[in-house]
Amino acid sequence: MDQGDEGRWCRVNFLSDALGYIFTASHWTGSSGLGTRIGEHLEYTVIAVLAAVVIAVPMGLFIGHTGRGTFLVVSAVNALRALPTLGVLLLGVLLWGLGLLPPTVALLLLGVPPLLAGTYSGVANVDRTVVEAARAMGMTERQVLFGVEVPNALPLMLSGLRTATLQIVATATVAAYASLGGLGRYLIDGIKVRQFHLALVGAIMVTALALLLDAFLAFAVWLSAPGTGRLRTVAALTDGAGRVSSGGRGSRGTQFARSPTVDG
Repeated sequence: MDQGDEGRWCRVNFLSDALGYIFTASHWTGSSGLGTRIGEHLEYTVIAVLAAVVIAVPMGLFIGHTGRGTFLVVSAVNALRALPTLGVLLLGVLLWGLGLLPPTVALLLLGVPPLLAGTYSGVANVDRTVVEAARAMGMTERQVLFGVEVPNALPLMLSGLRTATLQIVATATVAAYASLGGLGRYLIDGIKVRQFHLALVGAIMVTALALLLDAFLAFAVWLSAPGTGRLRTVAALTDGAGRVSSGGRGSRGTQFARSPTVDG
């Protein structure tokens, strides 16, 4: 067997070992099982995304609505995108020690730029004639922002959320460097003990998780397109399902007495 054939055989062997690990039921249970690690990874992702939303969305709404601080948005987005996530994490560990805070700070700094850019550009690009018509009707600035601009900017805002979520979920593996869990444990521990199929398990699971979240958020962006009525349709279907469910808990006689229509 020459060197090229041996390399191909090793790659196939790693992949088969990794897939065998993933599809073994016993590896999904326990404190270090795949189920626990996925839950930890999602926890770090959700915390970082929520922190980024709290910081970026109000700033983007204010700047997009007022037109003030546009230069600040461009400068902040470019500066934050240039920060190395691992470097920020190591600096956070030196400042605050091991724990959840350093990776959360590093990840939220990764999520702020797309959220800030998406929110600002979404609000700023709403048709000015629509905004001026809302003001002419006597709407306050708050009503204009949340009743006119935000609904029209929602697709771009959700696109920013989609980008931020994907970047954070793909980078949340760095939390393992701060002695935390998550799918990054498979990458670090697998390389450390030279069980490279474990590192491949971590990579496969992170990729699958990112693809699932991307599909969900892409569907949310599609639903939020203004003028399509898709959100209203989903809301009506959800409301109808809730009414049917509440009717099903009543007595049998009440069920037959109810109208079969959604509006009851």
